[in-house]
Amino acid sequence: MARRVFFSFHYDRDVRRIVQVRNSWVVRPGGEAQPFYDKAEFEEAKRRAGGIANWIEEQLKGTSVTVVLFGAETYKRPWVLHEIKRSHELGKGLLAIDIHNVKDPQLGTDFQGENPLGYVTVKQGGRDVPLSSLHKSYDWVRDNGYANMPVWIENAAKAAGR
Repeated sequence: MARRVFFSFHYDRDVRRIVQVRNSWVVRPGGEAQPFYDKAEFEEAKRRAGGIANWIEEQLKGTSVTVVLFGAETYKRPWVLHEIKRSHELGKGLLAIDIHNVKDPQLGTDFQGENPLGYVTVKQGGRDVPLSSLHKSYDWVRDNGYANMPVWIENAAKAAGR
């Protein structure tokens, strides 16, 4: 089944790693992602009525899964955490992929960051539970993301009932 996927990530630090991972999804039959916006378009969204929050809502429309591509500092990014929270609230499939070992053509690999899903919690049984305990996480290099990402996305969609 074709899936529309929203990719959440830290643009400034990881964009060249992101392009490699995201393109491996988009070029496959049935792989579709929201358009890849550059920094200028993101800055423009800040100036519009409703700002980035409205822009994120528009990007999430029509998607069934959110893939959080995380590097060294992604867990510190407030808009990434917002995208994760909204994806959960909207019932999207959700998964995280560690990209620190994907080679940036200019900078090489990076140090490992924390999983952003661990920084967003939901109430279950009267206590706060991190989304990292409810959704799967993978390592792009170690877990052979190029071959396995379509399965990960499909599994996340099915787990969310999509």
